[in-house]
Amino acid sequence: MPNKRYVKRAVTFLDAEEMAALLAAPDRTTWAGRRDHTLLLLAIQTGLRASELVGLTRGDVVLGTGAHIRCMGKGRKERATPLRRETAKLLAAWIGNDKDADKPLFPSIRGERLSRDALEHLVRKHCLTASRACPSIGTKRVTPHTLRHSTAMDLLHHGVDQAVIALWLGHENIETTQIYIHADMRMKEKALARVAAPATPPGRFRPDDQLLAFLEAL
Repeated sequence: MPNKRYVKRAVTFLDAEEMAALLAAPDRTTWAGRRDHTLLLLAIQTGLRASELVGLTRGDVVLGTGAHIRCMGKGRKERATPLRRETAKLLAAWIGNDKDADKPLFPSIRGERLSRDALEHLVRKHCLTASRACPSIGTKRVTPHTLRHSTAMDLLHHGVDQAVIALWLGHENIETTQIYIHADMRMKEKALARVAAPATPPGRFRPDDQLLAFLEAL
């Protein structure tokens, strides 16, 4: 039997301005705001899945030279993702002197691991705040997975090879990364600019007398 057909929807992602607005949304004068800002920055920089983000512990963060974060991905496969300098500094400040490796990296107020529902609520809440400064973000349905898409599109816009993006995101098959190629309007616009327009003369079609006589005889 043939596979069931379904509509492949376009990938939703945030552009640079929208990502900046989202990162600026949490109130960093509070504990929860600092947690949320750090979590959002890490999500956007690494492209971790929602399950990978909430599953992180303090022991998964490796700071210093070659700073990176370890996570357990799909199929129980562990992978490491490098951290930018500013992300590593922010994580170091967030962890502080509490080096208990088994503690959740981003705990709830009660000190427990965040649930996926809590993570989704967190993202929605800060998107609402961000939309006041950046209205375009309010027109999109943003989920934790949208941040993962945003990471991939940002890498693509900076010229990172498709195979490297697949490795970065932990894709089992490089073909999965094709969705970002199809979603990238910048690449399509560049391709359009390279193609010369067809030399078709403007104007209306004017039939000759023979064609008009034939049509009148019908």
